[in-house]
Amino acid sequence: MNLNAFRKELATPRTSIQLCAIAIVAGVCSAALIIVFRLFIEWIQLLFLPEVNNFSALSPNTRLFVPMVGAILIVIIAYLTGFKHYRMGIPFVIHRVKHYFGHIPFRTTINQFLGGAIALASGFSVGREGPSVHLGAFGSSFIGQWLKLPDNSIRILSGCGIAAAISASFNTPFAAVLFVMEVVIREYKIHIFIPIMLAAACGSVMTRAVFGEVQELAFIQFTDFNHWIYLYLVIFGIVLGALATFFNNSLMAIIRGFHRFDMVRRLLIAGAVTSLVGFILPEALGTHFNSAHALFSENYDIQLLVWVLCAKFILTIVALGLGVPGGIIGPVFVIGMLGGVLLASPLGLFVNDVSELHGSFSLLGMAGLMAAVVHAPLAALSAVMELSYSPELVLPAILVIVPAYVTATQFLGNRSIFIRQLDYQKLPYTISSVMEYLQRTGVLAIMDTEFTMAQRDKEHLVSELAIADQKALVYKSSVDDHTEYALVSYDNGKGGDAIRMTLTPMKAVRFQATLAEVYALLSPNRAGAVYIFSNTTDDIVGIISWETLRHYLHKANY
Repeated sequence: MNLNAFRKELATPRTSIQLCAIAIVAGVCSAALIIVFRLFIEWIQLLFLPEVNNFSALSPNTRLFVPMVGAILIVIIAYLTGFKHYRMGIPFVIHRVKHYFGHIPFRTTINQFLGGAIALASGFSVGREGPSVHLGAFGSSFIGQWLKLPDNSIRILSGCGIAAAISASFNTPFAAVLFVMEVVIREYKIHIFIPIMLAAACGSVMTRAVFGEVQELAFIQFTDFNHWIYLYLVIFGIVLGALATFFNNSLMAIIRGFHRFDMVRRLLIAGAVTSLVGFILPEALGTHFNSAHALFSENYDIQLLVWVLCAKFILTIVALGLGVPGGIIGPVFVIGMLGGVLLASPLGLFVNDVSELHGSFSLLGMAGLMAAVVHAPLAALSAVMELSYSPELVLPAILVIVPAYVTATQFLGNRSIFIRQLDYQKLPYTISSVMEYLQRTGVLAIMDTEFTMAQRDKEHLVSELAIADQKALVYKSSVDDHTEYALVSYDNGKGGDAIRMTLTPMKAVRFQATLAEVYALLSPNRAGAVYIFSNTTDDIVGIISWETLRHYLHKANY
């Protein structure tokens, strides 16, 4: 199969061998990029830490110094790449996937790779899933752009890259698939599902080959408990829903409150706050699960746990709200873990040893808080289950996630933090159902390649039209050193014996475009046609008329 046939197959919204093959390639490339990203973070940390993420081993003066240096380096990177390209994180990727078919700018990717690595290495309370999603989308969409694949397939490839990136970052392939479908693409279609699953599997295989089989939460054991505690889980979920709402509101308050400050000052303030808190409480630095787990598994001190939880909450909203590159899910997991342990404490009045519940409630806290913060209940459930290797937590997690989600959304009016950020930044993330349907199909899928080209004088068009044998007749002319095309048709609206024709000018559409672009051009007049070009506008490869497009929509009941 040549490349043109390959592109034409990908233009059709269906599961195919070609789509699966390119999804595997995209998954491998994106996963490789994430593995390099993780190794880069570890390399930076081992320059000044005795072991990865062990910030408590640093002296107080060093802890005061490291985050500030990290903030300065992030500023320098942003300056070198251009502050106007400082778009980042999952909300930006959602916007690009929905409105730009997953095309990710190169400079924003550099900011995410270098800035995200420095932020994570220097102890900021951010997660690596934000840069991972950005890098994964870029890696896979770059392949699609390099091969000049149809835009509808590049969007799917972006989803594949994101799934592979999350899977490679956390070794959670199932959660990665659900996150992409639930949060990023926000639609469930089988022809999208299959390639994304393949890409996620590739990411998991590659990260296991490099970092081993161990999951990041495998050290936490989920211990089953008496069924009467299930009633308490509902209350637990309600509290988590309120906490999630408070978290989202606080983060947006920071974003709005500091929007008048330039990027340099915002990043330096974030560095100063992180340095100060890290100087006092080193346990609050970073987002490593082992460090958080040690707070309640070794020497349980409820007062210290409260202080670290409050510090982690403040550091997270400050870092993310002031523009430090990084993700939100990692710190939300840590906050949920610590909050879950604290909320298990009242059960000490009814059980002999409440410490036996700490592991279980830490996992449930992570699932419930993530579900309510990002509005991804299925992804939250699967992520915690995969990270901990604990399928038995499904039922208790549901009893926590549902009240947490309902409380946050229905009673407190909380929306997904990603959607709130997009609204604040005025970045569109929705499209009409018609345009969404048309974006799934590339122009190569339905364009008419059986047309007749006429280049002679207009006087000869009548004879050309007569012998066209019901094929579309396109008139090619040169005007001011450029080529124009017009669709030739009989003019049935005029009387008389003379045969009259109509020349309808046609606009150009790229061969990578989707039917949505065709619809945008033809729908105002409900007539006419467009021509599809390959390399240049002189290289016409097909045409799509309004009648062809209308028939395509009619089959879908639009």
